[in-house]
Amino acid sequence: MTRQRPIIAAYRPIAAGSCSPVLVGADGAAAARITRSVGVPVTVDAEAGYGMTAAELVAELKGMGAAGCNLEDSNHAAQTLRDPVQQAAWLRDVRQAASDQGYRLVINGRIDVFVPSLVSGSGGRTQGELMPEALRRAQAYLDAGADCVYPIGLWEAGALAAFVSKCPGPVNVLRIPQGPSLAELAELGVARISYAGLLYRGVMEQFSHVLASLAEQREHLRAG
Repeated sequence: MTRQRPIIAAYRPIAAGSCSPVLVGADGAAAARITRSVGVPVTVDAEAGYGMTAAELVAELKGMGAAGCNLEDSNHAAQTLRDPVQQAAWLRDVRQAASDQGYRLVINGRIDVFVPSLVSGSGGRTQGELMPEALRRAQAYLDAGADCVYPIGLWEAGALAAFVSKCPGPVNVLRIPQGPSLAELAELGVARISYAGLLYRGVMEQFSHVLASLAEQREHLRAG
């Protein structure tokens, strides 16, 4: 069995509604340092493009040496999803800009249909009921030139299996604790697995536990 090389993601969350091009300046430099320092491909979480044109975004990604990027279909300013036709047109522009610049950019089209069900419930709609809209967007984004689709927040085993089996291209999944195991995701045919900020949060949680334990031991020694 051929062992696939891992991918490192350069991830930086920003406030909802921000259109600031944070890929430039210090943030772009940080991502560039990562690409120069590791021996595996680096993909950048480019949010919804930060208000840049497709050509501007592609130039920034190429300049920092990114192998690929995530591009989501959330409209943070309106707190809703972008129209899938408009999002597909944007992805097509990004693909064309990359082609014009001789840049084989890997585009991961993020589908945010399931985000509400992950964060605060979906108004009574199950992930299975959200599936038709998610698959419609997946088809549109892949047709527009995306290499992979990322239905972030999709974790229920039955719905996930249905999505992977019906999606016409590779599927990226967010690995969350309540979701299927890595072995189960592989069995379902998931092509790529992301952890987003979960690894960082897990490390910081463990660090907090260690500090709390040290503080407790210090108090115990003082009392003794």
